[in-house]
This record gives sequence, structure tokens and C-alpha cells, in this order.
Amino acid sequence: QVQLVESGGGLVQPGGSLRLSCAASGSIFSINAMGWYRQAPGKQRELVAVATYGGSTNYADSVKGRFTISRGSANNMVYLQMNNLTPEDTAVYYCNADVSGRPNGPTYPYWGQGTQVTVSS
Repeated sequence: QVQLVESGGGLVQPGGSLRLSCAASGSIFSINAMGWYRQAPGKQRELVAVATYGGSTNYADSVKGRFTISRGSANNMVYLQMNNLTPEDTAVYYCNADVSGRPNGPTYPYWGQGTQVTVSS
């Protein structure tokens, strides 16, 4: 079993910043990509940002220049620095990781429970 635990969400005023963290634990041999998704009320879950083990990153157009994703040195952590937040960023943010449990084994996607980010004055 693999567990992903997010933290760092909350209420922030427009223009403010938040930093989300996600820690992966359990039966992990390696983690390839780790990323953040979000789901606003009445909308589908969408990709926010992803970071691969090799260091490549990809961002949704709506967050480019404002959000920064990074991996921890132990490779089981992923962070999302969110700056200049707007009400349109309000959503539940989910951590995602592609995990392999053994050498040369298949990878499976795992999800955290989500953390609420609310941007409001």
C-alpha cells in the first residue's frame, strides 16, 4: 500500500501565496512522476503541474509563471508553491504519484485525499 498525505491548504486573500506539500510513504521502490491536480465545484479534475524523476516539469497554462512545482531531495516529497493566487484557483488540490513497488515492476497511480485551497477576500 502507498499513502499520499497533503498539507498546506487554507484560506488566502487574492494576490496571496500558499505552499502545498505531499509526502508519499509505504511500499515504494521508485516514484516516477509526482504532480498536483485540482477540482473546483462543478468542474472536472484538471492537471495543475507535474514533475518527473528526471527533473522535467509541466504546468497548466492557467498557472504558468505563478506556480512552481518541486521534488524533495528524498524523492518522496513534492511541493507546489502558489503565488499571486486568484479566486479562480479555489479548488481541492490532490497530490498524485506514479509508484513502482519493486524493481522493474509496473507503476500505478496513487492519490492523496485532497486539501482545500480557498482564495477569497
